[in-house]
Amino acid sequence: MQTVAFDARDACAPRLRGWGRYARELLRALRARAAADALSYRAFEHGGRGPELWWEQVTLPRALRRERAQLVHSPNCFLPLRRPCPGVVSVLDLAFELFGDDFSAPTRLKYRTLTPRAARSAERVIAISQFTRADLIERYGVEPSKIRVVPLAPALPLGSAESPDGAYVLAVGDLRRKKNLGRLVQAYAELRAEGLGHRLVLAGADAGEGPALRRAAAGAPVELLGYVGDERLDALIRGADLLVHPSLYEGFGLVLVEAMARGCPVAASRATALPETAGDAAAYFDPLDVADIARAIRSVLEDPARRSELVRLGRARAAELSWERTAAATAAVYQELLA
Repeated sequence: MQTVAFDARDACAPRLRGWGRYARELLRALRARAAADALSYRAFEHGGRGPELWWEQVTLPRALRRERAQLVHSPNCFLPLRRPCPGVVSVLDLAFELFGDDFSAPTRLKYRTLTPRAARSAERVIAISQFTRADLIERYGVEPSKIRVVPLAPALPLGSAESPDGAYVLAVGDLRRKKNLGRLVQAYAELRAEGLGHRLVLAGADAGEGPALRRAAAGAPVELLGYVGDERLDALIRGADLLVHPSLYEGFGLVLVEAMARGCPVAASRATALPETAGDAAAYFDPLDVADIARAIRSVLEDPARRSELVRLGRARAAELSWERTAAATAAVYQELLA
């Protein structure tokens, strides 16, 4: 049985976001099929003391050599550049290249410095969408033949907690520039002026945009909840009349399929990977056009037949995705290198 080392630090973070959910669910599913694949997994859940860069580039390679791992997988960009075994790196997106201000200066520098080197040096690169694959090729010149596209799947546990009372529209994501929530709030304020009775609920940590969003609301009932845990987020999605995702850049858009799996209709940006993820199961809009965002929201909330059709298509789309399939495709990438 061959050993795959897996950098599971993001999976153990106290506040999971997209990359943490990816690492957690992928590792669970890989372990569930480990016997069938004749693979064992050594998960590194903590980086130890000292700078994380030292652990990633010095301490981890030493551990790989000591434990005689046959392969190492980094699910979030930071693959050791010098390593004693083949390496697989997952790249979710390259948002730090376009929206650098959404990251602290040290984080931005680290991603921009190491991600292109990791992607070029890896024996295999896993992209979570065709969009990210194309971005890697265009921006970094990564060899197309070594990139494999493996999509994500709904990762938020289904619960039974009671949803909030009243009618509301929901957006999920940290309050940062690339999420484009300012235009959503403007569109919502216009809809309220036209008579829309729904509240707008924004669930996500304030990464600097909170004060501007409150000003843009112009007195409309916009609720900024901050970061919410899994149980509450599940309840919020189940209770929403519509999930709106106005993001300017996404490598996949996991929240879209989370909503679809729960029977919540979706309106999303016609941008980057979002049409690839949602297919025909979303109402799309131009994320730079406030009036078009308002039009898409109105088209779902005011048309019961359209809403029902999006719910039906969304459930079907979400059913196409599973972590078992994601793990099987990922294990197949490992086998390419271990054969």
